[in-house]
Amino acid sequence: MGTHGHLENMEEKAPKVGFSPPLCTLKHLSSEMTCKAPGEEFAHKTTMSILNKLSSYSWDAKAVLTLAAFAMDYGDFWLLAQIHSSDQLAKSVGILKRVPAISMRPGIQKHKKAIVELNNLIKVALEVIECIFELEKLSIYGTKDVPALAPAMDRIPVDVYWAIITVVACTTQMCCLINDEDKTQELSPFAQKINFTLNLLRMQIKLCYQQIEEIEAYRKLLKLLQTPTEIMEVFKALIFAKDNVQPLIDGSINKLVNIDVLKKKNVLFFISGLDITIDEISIIKPIYEGIKKEDQYKIVWIPIVEQWTDELRKKFDFLRSKMPWYIVQYFSPIVGIKFIKEEWNFKNKPIVVVMNRQGKVEHPNALHMIRVWGMKAFPFTTTVEESLTNRVDGIGSIWFDLSPDLSTSIKQEKYIFLYGGKDNEWIQQFNRKAAALANDPVMRDTKVSIELFCVGKNSKGEDDHDTLGHFWNRIESFFFSKTHKKTEHDIVIQEIQKLLSYKTESGWSVLSKGSRLVASGNGTTMLKVLEEFDKRKELVREVGFEVVFKDHHDKILQTGRSCCRVDVPMNAGKVPEHIKCPECPRVMETYVSFKCCHIDGPMNGLH
Repeated sequence: MGTHGHLENMEEKAPKVGFSPPLCTLKHLSSEMTCKAPGEEFAHKTTMSILNKLSSYSWDAKAVLTLAAFAMDYGDFWLLAQIHSSDQLAKSVGILKRVPAISMRPGIQKHKKAIVELNNLIKVALEVIECIFELEKLSIYGTKDVPALAPAMDRIPVDVYWAIITVVACTTQMCCLINDEDKTQELSPFAQKINFTLNLLRMQIKLCYQQIEEIEAYRKLLKLLQTPTEIMEVFKALIFAKDNVQPLIDGSINKLVNIDVLKKKNVLFFISGLDITIDEISIIKPIYEGIKKEDQYKIVWIPIVEQWTDELRKKFDFLRSKMPWYIVQYFSPIVGIKFIKEEWNFKNKPIVVVMNRQGKVEHPNALHMIRVWGMKAFPFTTTVEESLTNRVDGIGSIWFDLSPDLSTSIKQEKYIFLYGGKDNEWIQQFNRKAAALANDPVMRDTKVSIELFCVGKNSKGEDDHDTLGHFWNRIESFFFSKTHKKTEHDIVIQEIQKLLSYKTESGWSVLSKGSRLVASGNGTTMLKVLEEFDKRKELVREVGFEVVFKDHHDKILQTGRSCCRVDVPMNAGKVPEHIKCPECPRVMETYVSFKCCHIDGPMNGLH
């Protein structure tokens, strides 16, 4: 370490009993390194020869043995330099080893700078080897949990090479100095490389420790969520890094408030990226108004952003200005984000996690049932969701409030044809046939009242993308609410999957009586029922419109079925591994498709 040792301390620093240095190996390595000509090429050849000799050893052992061989000679030299003036034997041996050439004036003055440089370089090589050992210790965590370990461990052979070649270069330089030769070993290229290696190793080790700290914090958070006691405890662990607790923004008054406002409250965590739309925020507003009277329920927005920038802060400020509930400021703890993504299945689409006052999750994503039922789903637990999705007439909630006229018709228990599709010609054709049926004298005589509603068109026949979007979003949400917990196939999930399969069809139609679904089908099937209904309409007087329509619809289905396709967005919720076909008993094949609508979306209305 560059300091003078004291003989009285030698005994306590002696190695433990049982340590047996591989003396012959060290002598072979010493012989390999000494008295070599200076130059990078010679140093490289010597290093490769050492690596070949030590091929049976681990990489860290190769470096340690080389340094030990150097230390044995270097230690001998300086030990003799210390005692040669007081010990005749040391003086004699020292003369043979040319110790006075370095340790006595004027040698020490002449070579002082070179010796300091050599000493410093050996210390750096030692630090590199210590770093390699530290990496070996950290390897118990595995590269899966600590990804930074993989590149660091892969580089160890290279790091060992530079440690050994540095020691070889230092040995050559020492020989040149002892022999007082004019030509010496240039150490600066080795110094540059070994210092770079050391800095890289330090950065890698620091990153490994950061990742290990994150793993341990993540495990602690998992354990806390398994046995929660109070929501504040869970909230702090999830949102804040260590003791860095920040106040929340109260969106209703635009002021900072202490997180104690959540103490002993049930909380709806509204989690999203900054690509959230104003429409998605508006879904939560009726819930905020509904629970405002109930002081036991609070809403908190957690924005998920991996790395904040000035531009993202502007987006955040714009979005929070639209929210009257509590808001987490610039949330970024890696552990919290990892937990939300892995345990709560967040995939960049908004979710609402419902947590009770004890910190127990009552629903991993209530946004789907909020989208379909709104405050009717309060208090947004899985029990309420199961009750709502198991009702056969629950499907009517999808279209109940698409328009005031439609809501009135549903309340009056009228028959309703909902229809739509991508083919305008089919829509017009279906409209004509359905209108003719609604006005048929037989229907009037039997007091069958039929209303028509085209999804995606307003009363003037113009495209209505907002209504169309709400309709399909609700069907998707109903699907996820239904499949979130239950996987068995029942009539409700079968009908929802049917509806979902119509999204890509050129034409489709649903017949309901009030909120109860009677029949649904693609454009070809439903249009054919209407076209052929004239031949069967007299049966309506005997058995009723609904029986006649369903019976004929089922018969047409038996004559031939087209392929059924159900598109499920991967980032909107937990997708079932298998889906049974809604039209036959088979399990559907799984395909993966990718879609882009070229819409930036997040800042609709910002510019």
